[in-house]
Amino acid sequence: MRHKKNNNQVTEAGAEDFFLPDFCATQPLLMLILAAELLALLLVLAGLQQLTPFPWDRLALISFLVQWIALVSAALLCNLRPWLQRLPSSTAAGLCFVVVLALVAFFTWLSGPVLRFAGLNPFYETVSLQDMARNLMMGAIIVGLIMRYFYLQEQLRAKQRTELTARLQALQSRIRPHFLFNSMNIIASLIHVDPDKAERAVEDLSELFRASLKAEGEIAMSEELELCQHYVNIETLRLGDRLQVEWKLEAVPEGLRIPALTLQPLIENAIYHGVEPRFEPSVVRITVNYDGSHVGIIITNPVAPASSNTKGNRMALANIRQRLLAHYGETARLSMSADKDVFTTLVSYPLPQGGRPVAIQTEKEEVEEQAEGV
Repeated sequence: MRHKKNNNQVTEAGAEDFFLPDFCATQPLLMLILAAELLALLLVLAGLQQLTPFPWDRLALISFLVQWIALVSAALLCNLRPWLQRLPSSTAAGLCFVVVLALVAFFTWLSGPVLRFAGLNPFYETVSLQDMARNLMMGAIIVGLIMRYFYLQEQLRAKQRTELTARLQALQSRIRPHFLFNSMNIIASLIHVDPDKAERAVEDLSELFRASLKAEGEIAMSEELELCQHYVNIETLRLGDRLQVEWKLEAVPEGLRIPALTLQPLIENAIYHGVEPRFEPSVVRITVNYDGSHVGIIITNPVAPASSNTKGNRMALANIRQRLLAHYGETARLSMSADKDVFTTLVSYPLPQGGRPVAIQTEKEEVEEQAEGV
């Protein structure tokens, strides 16, 4: 199976991890606005002797000051973030601390002229040096606590990433021997029956295993499909016309990703349970589609006869389910269902929109197109 060049445009490798949230994004900005308003309410409540009547006018003015500091800080840190990412974390945190405190001082000083301009200075005292010092001290404490929180959050994420990487590598290392063992069994069964087929199978296996050894984490869907085609070639040499594979690969974005060695064990499972026990030609259908937010893979094969003794240890299926969960979280799923005649395996996992649509062709489709053009 040949595929068009993949530029991995669906999911970009994330920018270098940084302790400071990206305030250009909507969610962190909304959380900041909410936190700023809660802080303003806390400052008002701290100065109250009694709750009634509630000083709504004071809350409005303090909210105005705090929100301006929060929003301008977010705008500055949003624009400075690419530059701050290149600095050591301690230096970047120190600069963020200085920037926010400078804004606290500036808006505290600016509140005096604003109050006079609005004609509110008879009701509120002029901002004094003592007010400036108090606001700076409160700002330093609050910003220090927030920076510490962001730093600890990043340390926790780094630890989780390290543990996830180790877990995925362990899962990958367990599935490869299983994969090689089954492939070698196929070749062993061909050696005495048809040495030429066995030789071709060894060549396919060498390509197959070379690709699988390079596969780590997520790979391009085209690479996974090519690996599957090598495996199907080996099985076709053994099973002949009994095995028929149909690929339905709808237009998918360039760079569509999938965890390595996800499809191949599922196709192997479909052939082992749905084709091998039967003596008549049997069809395995593989459908891959993408709706802009989720990748869907459907594999169907005939239900094995009741007299079949084919049994698996389900290690590969459990392994795939764990890797999908580790990569994509609880929204990823691997499910299986069967009716009277057809066994269906469904894989679904989230993937953000991106890239441009390209049509991925199977080797059979390419041959047919070439034949039509002659």
